[in-house]
Parts: sequence; structure tokens; C-alpha cells
Amino acid sequence: MSICRDRHGRGRRGVLMPPTLPGSLTRSQFFDMLVIANARSIRKGFPSVADWEFAVEDVPPSDPAPWERQAPVLARTFTGRAGSGLKPRVVLYRIPLSVRASNRRDLAKIIRLALVDQIASALGIAPTDVDPGYDPNGF
Repeated sequence: MSICRDRHGRGRRGVLMPPTLPGSLTRSQFFDMLVIANARSIRKGFPSVADWEFAVEDVPPSDPAPWERQAPVLARTFTGRAGSGLKPRVVLYRIPLSVRASNRRDLAKIIRLALVDQIASALGIAPTDVDPGYDPNGF
């Protein structure tokens, strides 16, 4: 999808932003791209999550799980059950995470932190075991 400018009502003139540039991505496409890049990076450095699934939804369901506090939900982990065929899944919620970021660099860091936190809590290990560079105060 390219962005075109219609100056003075004369019709479409030409492409304002070529589709190959990062500015042509929508916010949700950019968010998805960051999740994919971070998931690949984590899978490469921590192979035990190679078969995990990573998903993005806009907002969490309005009914929180019984074990969740009333704090805003940024991400959830669903553990797979042996024999059911379901793989473990991490779901990131785009809007709550995006609201907390002041720029794209912060958004990338917040996504990384959310992924590492969810994986570490599901496996019962420290976040630094998943990502040695983990720093929750790093931005």
C-alpha cells in the first residue's frame, strides 16, 4: 500500500512513500514485525522455545483470568498440554503495549521485555536465563 498525495483536488499524482520504506507500514504491521524479529532472536538464543507460538491481539479479553490482578494485561502465556496437540503460546496485546512506548525504540524494548517475562514465568526460570541482556529498567 502506498501513500499518495492529492493536492488541491487534482487527483492522485504519485507515490509519496514507496512501500519499501518503513514509514509505509501501519502501526499494527510495525508491531507485528517487531514481535516476529524478537521471537526469532529469542528462539535462536534459547532453543527450548523453538516450538512455541507467538501471537498478537489488539486488546485483552474483557474478562481477566481468575489468577490475574486488576492491573492492565500486557501479555499472556498459554501453556500447551501434552497429548492435546496444543503448543505453548505467548499472546502480546498491541494497544496496551503501544500506549506505554513513547517512540519506536521504546516499543521494541517493551516487546522484548514482555516476551522474555512471559517465557521466563511460564518456564519458572529467571528472565536473564532466557535473555542474558534482560534489563527491565533499560529504557
